[in-house]
Amino acid sequence: MSNNDTEEEQSFRERYAQELQKKKKQPGTGGHSRDDDEMSEERREVSQQQGKTPGRRGEQIKQQEIDKEIVRRNRLQQKNKKNGN
Repeated sequence: MSNNDTEEEQSFRERYAQELQKKKKQPGTGGHSRDDDEMSEERREVSQQQGKTPGRRGEQIKQQEIDKEIVRRNRLQQKNKKNGN
């Protein structure tokens, strides 16, 4: 979350983060595999939109939230491996 976000941007950020967490996850696969397919597709779509309309705040927020979700998933995966799951 950015301290410079307006209330509207913060609300958008929170809704989008929740949407990303719902993206399909494939349990039991190691490393970068099908687990990231929907996230990769989402990133591609956002990047394409950024190319068409550079500088739009919505796409900037989406990229930031995609990055955060990928990090969150990687940490969770590492934690599960550490715990033997």
